[in-house]
Amino acid sequence: MAVFDVEKYRNLVFVGHGGSGKTSLAEALLYKAGVTNRLGSTQDKTSILDFSEDAKERQSSVDSACCNLMHRGLHVNLIDTPGTAAFCGPAIASFAAVECAVVVISAASGIQVNTRKMVQRARDYGIGVWIVINHIDAPNVDMAELVAAIQDNFGAACVPLNLPTGGASGVIDCFANESGDADFSSVADAHTALIEAIVGADDDLMEKYLGGELALEEAAAAAAKAVSTGELCPILFTNSRGDVGITEFLDALEVFCPSPAVGKTRLLVDGDAETEIVADQSGPFVGQVFKISADAKSHIKYLFIRVLSGKLTTDMTIKTTAAPKGIRPGQILRMLGADHCDLEAGVAGDIIVLAKLDLKIGETIFTDNGGSIAMPVLPKPMFSLAITSKARGDDDKISVAIKRFAEDDPCFAYERSSSGELIIRGMGEAQLKSYLGRMERVYKVEVDTHPPKVPYRETIAGSAMNVVYTHKKQSGGSGQYGKVIINVVPAERGEGYEFVDKIFGGSIDQGYRPSVDKGVRTQMNEGVIAGYPVVDVKVELIDGKTHPVDSKDIAFQIAGRGAFKEGFMKAKPIILEPIVNIEVTCPADNVGDIQGDLASRRGRPQGQEMLPGGMAVIRAIVPLAEVADYSPRLSSITGGQGSYDIEESHYEVVPGNVQQQLIDAHKKEHEAAST
Repeated sequence: MAVFDVEKYRNLVFVGHGGSGKTSLAEALLYKAGVTNRLGSTQDKTSILDFSEDAKERQSSVDSACCNLMHRGLHVNLIDTPGTAAFCGPAIASFAAVECAVVVISAASGIQVNTRKMVQRARDYGIGVWIVINHIDAPNVDMAELVAAIQDNFGAACVPLNLPTGGASGVIDCFANESGDADFSSVADAHTALIEAIVGADDDLMEKYLGGELALEEAAAAAAKAVSTGELCPILFTNSRGDVGITEFLDALEVFCPSPAVGKTRLLVDGDAETEIVADQSGPFVGQVFKISADAKSHIKYLFIRVLSGKLTTDMTIKTTAAPKGIRPGQILRMLGADHCDLEAGVAGDIIVLAKLDLKIGETIFTDNGGSIAMPVLPKPMFSLAITSKARGDDDKISVAIKRFAEDDPCFAYERSSSGELIIRGMGEAQLKSYLGRMERVYKVEVDTHPPKVPYRETIAGSAMNVVYTHKKQSGGSGQYGKVIINVVPAERGEGYEFVDKIFGGSIDQGYRPSVDKGVRTQMNEGVIAGYPVVDVKVELIDGKTHPVDSKDIAFQIAGRGAFKEGFMKAKPIILEPIVNIEVTCPADNVGDIQGDLASRRGRPQGQEMLPGGMAVIRAIVPLAEVADYSPRLSSITGGQGSYDIEESHYEVVPGNVQQQLIDAHKKEHEAAST
């Protein structure tokens, strides 16, 4: 397939709340442009964008999908993305590939949770925003009220580019027309607002406009830049299933959608040096991976790359900071849903696909100067599950599967906890259940799930001096003997463990002293009072005794364990719990309820602030154990409009009643395991 000049590319990502009609709009555009010969549908499973088994089963997008079309000499790359918060990772990562986010709102549902989030995320990343009101044929919709709500939430820069006419059977262009019949509002007012938004980004044009000398063509030439800078956020109206506003959407791309030449400028960062990347096809090649997917049948790994500068051909060598020696790109492809075709080159402004390369989302590739490009800020995966295989021997398969999921989704992560649990993390239960279903279907692996253990820690508040422990075993044959005397004292919080050999002389042979340390470490890992690892203690080995025949390594390990256990119990043992910083974003109306709920979870407030659009941020510190089930609770309080981030802060002593509960639970678990 051919390549084009950089000014001829348009790169869009469709985002918004689930059910707003993002996929149906993309399918309508493909059909109108002649890319497909029928109008694909998610509901009847004919969509070329929702092609995965998960998407067909759910009848909604679970991953981003790329497609492209031609219109009036423009090459348009479209990225359709999921609308639920649980699958937001691919949507946010796609911002790295585009100049414009098309935020789709269903006329019937109005502004929803993901509407607000995606408008803000797009603006934070610095790309232009269009708003499309879809499903304008929905009954009993007050369009004037909806537009007013959009302007209240997202600012006066939101101005209708067209308006419904003829009872929503068509739309009228408010930029080209200064008057006309619309179903609501005023074409003349919208025309004036569009012009004023455009000239607001250019002082020279503003001067001409105020002097009555501005030509419409001059405003048109500056419109894309106004969108890119956020001075203008056009509102368009469509009925994707009824072919209303589709042609007008495509026509508007030429004037109102920024090309790579006028859109967001990326920075290449190499150490302290920052270089602006110019969308020049004759410059050095620079690209960034924004999406990774694997073919469901062949398992071939496809890397989706936004080309930011230069030109890539198959005979060139590309580099990354992780692979400075270089790798060959192989085939250069262009995707249309699950299908692909060969591309003669990858040029600045385009989105290309490479196969079978071991790269990661966010990684920068180049041919000359190195460096990296910042990705959009991604939310941390907060919802976690511990998983165990149902069948023996499946651990390797599980590792392969979750590694692949983490490569594909920047908001999916996994780790092995300090307690040995394999934990997967995501944006919500729906996302993790989707991946577990894929694991069963594709990798033939079934797992059990349970909430992860809270990483409590044990330590001491006092000291125990001259703790004596003797291990003696005589049962015929070679015996075991080891006597140790130790001090157990607290260390500063965060200092960890220190073993100090204070023996003067040879009361314990030099070769057995590390055995005492090894025994202590073993007992610390197992815990003493509740089965949690011990931290922040100092053990001083001050004396002991060796038997000339029966002393050996294992004897002093056992003696070390026993002495530490006794000393720990005498040194005021306590349990520490992890404390996290939590930042909750919620509607302003829910602030009181959120504060009360956090207080009931032993949370301590750290401040709050109001955000535009009737939202608020509440900051607090709270025990991790108290927010393990916070996701569904927050959703219940806010009607699904709340979100939160947590990050590790420090450890604190648990209250006495909580400590006793943990000790009792450990005893019951130990007794159950012994029977």
